[in-house]
Amino acid sequence: MGRALPFVVAALVVAARARSASAQLPDSDDYTRYELLAPETAQFRIVYEVTATAPGARFYFNPIRKGSEASDEAVYDRASGQPLRFEVVGGADARAAGEKDADLDTRYIKVELPRPVPAKGELRLRIDKTYRDAKSYFTEGERIVFSRSLGVKRNAVVLPAGYELVACNVPAQVLQEPDGRVKVSFINPGPDPASVVVKGRRLP
Repeated sequence: MGRALPFVVAALVVAARARSASAQLPDSDDYTRYELLAPETAQFRIVYEVTATAPGARFYFNPIRKGSEASDEAVYDRASGQPLRFEVVGGADARAAGEKDADLDTRYIKVELPRPVPAKGELRLRIDKTYRDAKSYFTEGERIVFSRSLGVKRNAVVLPAGYELVACNVPAQVLQEPDGRVKVSFINPGPDPASVVVKGRRLP
């Protein structure tokens, strides 16, 4: 592992913010894991853990980022582990179903919640999907590059098996997964999305 990590690793701690009167949890409660697949595919798996907190909500809407081709979607109730029903809809349909700020040019994963969100309560979800996006995941010579603006505060990028980390432009904690893959975890303490660049190369 030392061969793959030739530089000092920094861990970040972000102060927790109080809940708002509307019972919305701070966005630092959300977590996204990006698993980079074979470089030639330009694909990465996204596992997004999020909390639905809007009282009375029957649906949760997860946007599909413009420029990304989504596939292999699945959604689970984290309390029970059971899969949840969902469909992919356009912005107009999302607005009609209650997502009043939906972008008309964006597609959304519309998740049917197992029950309405209770007042001052929450429902925890896990959204699993795969993106193909050659502008976010590509190769530069012998290196692989993951370059993406990330709005969620807590994130992790997992390199493909057999790759070592050679560069990361944000302070991060670097760990080895049980299967040997390298995981780069970081927290964005600022108010704006973080422009993250992670680079790796295949081990000899």
